Amino acid sequence: MPHVRPFRFGVITDGVPNREEWITRAREAEDLGYSTLLLPDHITNEFFPMASLMAAADATKTLRIGTLVYNNDLRHPVLLAKEVAALDMLSGGRFELGIGAGWNRPEYDQVGVPFERAGLRIERLEEALQILKQSFSDEPVNFTGKHYSVTNLNVTPKPIQRPHPPIVMGGGGKKLLSLAAREADGIGLHVKVNDNGTVDATENIEDTLAEKVEWIREAAGERFSSIELNMLLSGFALARNQQEAAEHYIRENELRDVTVEQVLANPYVMLGTTEHMVERIQRWRERLGVSYFVLRAEYRRAECIRAFAPVVAQLAGK
Repeated sequence: MPHVRPFRFGVITDGVPNREEWITRAREAEDLGYSTLLLPDHITNEFFPMASLMAAADATKTLRIGTLVYNNDLRHPVLLAKEVAALDMLSGGRFELGIGAGWNRPEYDQVGVPFERAGLRIERLEEALQILKQSFSDEPVNFTGKHYSVTNLNVTPKPIQRPHPPIVMGGGGKKLLSLAAREADGIGLHVKVNDNGTVDATENIEDTLAEKVEWIREAAGERFSSIELNMLLSGFALARNQQEAAEHYIRENELRDVTVEQVLANPYVMLGTTEHMVERIQRWRERLGVSYFVLRAEYRRAECIRAFAPVVAQLAGK
């Protein structure tokens, strides 16, 4: 019988207006049974990850902290390794390293960083992963590649979690998911974004998710069973009438050419009762092997953390 990984849940937010609300958010997430508090890594964020995640770790006891995800193009991998190791050490071994190749072209343009083709960004990420893993080891880093070169460098500090903090990668395309299958401890299943920033309708159906899982299984080989699969829930509303909730979701997000049926079938959107959500998530673990779910919670909608808590309690309660 295959191993069934236990459920866990995380919260991702882009920051809050002040220290008091940030500490409240972290403690509330911990008290409600969420496993992780996560931050994205965008120049337009209220906070960058390191300082804010360290504050959250100091304010809690068991809550894990992490990034979803660091943009590899914004930092040299040695500098990132030092930052990650410091976070892991100072948090008592509670850090999870989410890292990606970068995708948001407008912020590249805003700061004058070239936004190169996806294949080149993924190639650079692959080299960065090798440097990161070497940096966390007890040996000096020696690496010569197409994009990076590091010579006989002993990178300190070292993380508490060995051989390194869990590495989480995500994506929607086969090339990035295959790289994640070879290198990551956790993999996020996401939609594939086209070069013009659009998303095809076929990306928002369960069968496409199943296809992505098969790509990962093929590339991972024997290590597939050790990989934790996760999904980001970008839409959520507790509601008894799903039809009305879907109609509101379409209006609120100003979606065009999207039907109620498409919204309700979208695996990244949760609309319905607690019981409906529990059943849906259980089905995804059975069919897809996804056991880790991350709830998007902008600071203006903190109530969704509490509204989703009964689902967390039923599936991952203490």
